[in-house]
Amino acid sequence: MRTPPKTARTAEQFDTTTKEERAAAAAPVAATGGQLGSTIATLGDPTEPGFWVKTPLVKSQMAGKVTYKANGKSVQVDLIPLDGAADGGSQISLAAMRLIEAPLTDLAELDVFAN
Repeated sequence: MRTPPKTARTAEQFDTTTKEERAAAAAPVAATGGQLGSTIATLGDPTEPGFWVKTPLVKSQMAGKVTYKANGKSVQVDLIPLDGAADGGSQISLAAMRLIEAPLTDLAELDVFAN
């Protein structure tokens, strides 16, 4: 993944994922590890490229997917541990948030699954 240019100011400029990367992340995949729980996520650091969710629901980095409860759209992500209580909030990457069509300034209620 490419980091955004230092001159980036818009969501499109910060989101450096390609059309192919977005299609791969949006492709349906079975959650073989089952549902880990639900979380409320805010937009994470927009300068960190890729499809990821930092969440206290995992203790080690793993592949997974999240589903945005408001519209049912899912995206494959890297699940990255985040210190805090299991019922604490999470952070989601700009690219992932855009793919599930969650408003960037809102709190997104997500179901989190391990692959």
